[in-house]
Amino acid sequence: MNLNKIIASWLGVGYVKGGGTVAAIITCLLLMWARNAYLLEQVWILPLAAIIITLIGIYTGDRVEADWGKDSSRVVIDEVAGQMIALLFVPLTNLNLLVGLILFRFFDILKPLGIRKMEKLPAGTGVMMDDVLAGIYANIVLQIILYCLRHFA
Repeated sequence: MNLNKIIASWLGVGYVKGGGTVAAIITCLLLMWARNAYLLEQVWILPLAAIIITLIGIYTGDRVEADWGKDSSRVVIDEVAGQMIALLFVPLTNLNLLVGLILFRFFDILKPLGIRKMEKLPAGTGVMMDDVLAGIYANIVLQIILYCLRHFA
């Protein structure tokens, strides 16, 4: 297995059944660990990590397409980036991680509001951008929920 496949499959997670969901769950667990280890104290760290993972995902998605085909289920780095985006600028409490996970998977699986159109973008860009948009929508809904809880509960 080459390095691009290892990265695109998120260290092999893409080979398991339900790899996208598993990758999103692992991402939440890693964020929980990073929170507890005080690695996310600076507000810019998570957005920068999401950008870097998105760019790496575009690159590796391009490279593995010849072997795996267009938008292979083995590519799960897109779920990692999308899940991170879903949790940007929210307190990383256990409940927010869970709600963010559910919202992200909802938007990623159903692909409403133009998300499916993102898949039509070429190669690695299409692989990543539908999950980026799903993450953005999940983040917006989570931000609205948190705002309502703060101001109306």
